[in-house]
Amino acid sequence: MFQVGRSTESPIDFVVTDTISGSQNNDEAQITQSTISRFACRIVCDRNEPYTARIFAAGFDSSKNIFLGEKAAKWKNPDGHMDGLTTNGVLVMHPRGGFTEESQPGVWREISVCGDVYTLRETRSAQQRGKLVESETNVLQDGSLIDLCGATLLWRTADGLFHTPTQKHIEALRQEINAARPQCPVGLNTLAFPSINRKEVVEEKQPWAYLSCGHVHGYHNWGHRSDTEANERECPMCRTVGPYVPLWLGCEAGFYVDAGPPTHAFTPCGHVCSEKSAKYWSQIPLPHGTHAFHAACPFCATQLLGEQNCIKLIFQGPVD
Repeated sequence: MFQVGRSTESPIDFVVTDTISGSQNNDEAQITQSTISRFACRIVCDRNEPYTARIFAAGFDSSKNIFLGEKAAKWKNPDGHMDGLTTNGVLVMHPRGGFTEESQPGVWREISVCGDVYTLRETRSAQQRGKLVESETNVLQDGSLIDLCGATLLWRTADGLFHTPTQKHIEALRQEINAARPQCPVGLNTLAFPSINRKEVVEEKQPWAYLSCGHVHGYHNWGHRSDTEANERECPMCRTVGPYVPLWLGCEAGFYVDAGPPTHAFTPCGHVCSEKSAKYWSQIPLPHGTHAFHAACPFCATQLLGEQNCIKLIFQGPVD
């Protein structure tokens, strides 16, 4: 059994903190009050094949009792056993078709202390539980998403990771695209994605893109169309106005659904990955706040914008 939560006490195996949208985990991004439960959930894995993993809300504290907040919903089942929900809930979504190129988003459900599956409450902390969904179980699948109201976890199985591109593969893709010597169509200078180890530092040769059209350029400080929207620029290739941002290669291999080349960027953060990975995450509604859902970049948690949430990049090769 593995326990997950905000508490740093010894019964918690994986301490989880709130995810800041667009954050690079710097000191400036501090949470004033966390919405993640101290003892959020526990995952029980079978020791024998097929090593089934099941998720349950809440966790055992140091006195080996289930820990639930005072405001958490609790009730007695017809069989006499007590059950309940954490204050802000543990939500799970299993993708249809597994975590593959053909995956489609599933339906978000809430998991109880005993592992039963319920429809969502009206709001995250409502006292009235949803309806019991007897046809579904708490068994985790490859690609299952676990939302703890402040952080969303991606569950990957060993078999799923075996078919996932590795860090070396992503590095090879970076070197391959750099070897093609993409150029800025205006400055004609060669562009190159920076080393994954230097992902927080914008380099001189780093590619930038207009996210409304996808044209890739080097950095330039002109084309502003508005004093109020500092990031709105006019593309010199097609005159389209939109965000102009540096491009970053997404470096977490576990988020990729295939091993395709990095051809698409999320809007508006500029993280780049394969087409099928970008389109998969662009259609996944992640819980946000008390009852809202929106798609987000898996690499930085920034809320996605635009018609399709991602854009195909248009590189120009060397003129020689």
